Amino acid sequence: MPISLLIRRKAGCEDLPLPRYMSEAAAGMDVCAAVDEPLVLEPGDIKLVPTGLQVAVPPGYEIQVRPRSGLALEHGLTVVNAPGTIDADYRGEVGVIVGNIGRQPFTITRGMRIAQLVVAAVARADVHEVDELPETDRGEGGFGHSGTH
Repeated sequence: MPISLLIRRKAGCEDLPLPRYMSEAAAGMDVCAAVDEPLVLEPGDIKLVPTGLQVAVPPGYEIQVRPRSGLALEHGLTVVNAPGTIDADYRGEVGVIVGNIGRQPFTITRGMRIAQLVVAAVARADVHEVDELPETDRGEGGFGHSGTH
């Protein structure tokens, strides 16, 4: 059953589409850049890209901000803190921290789909400090310990 996501466009952003699912089974909604003029990201650059949107996420949920796979593969454009999190109590403008890990400059223009938003349920934990943890077969085996393939 879908949940309600309340979205407010900032003044001057009425020309931009609301986030939307691009296919029937898509998990993420594409979100667009609300830049006033083209923004060039040189290789290695990291910029905060405005979306012109504010959201009211229902309690018990978050929105994860993720890269768009096509932009990542074709241009090396990524969301640096992926997945970014928009908490249920945040009411400021949604911004996307975009990085260019590609080899060529990339230009973001107004209305360009720059990231995807995934609404996800949040599980909260009660934290309990203990002197010892329960044993497992893996134990303290770290990176790569569970297998090479």
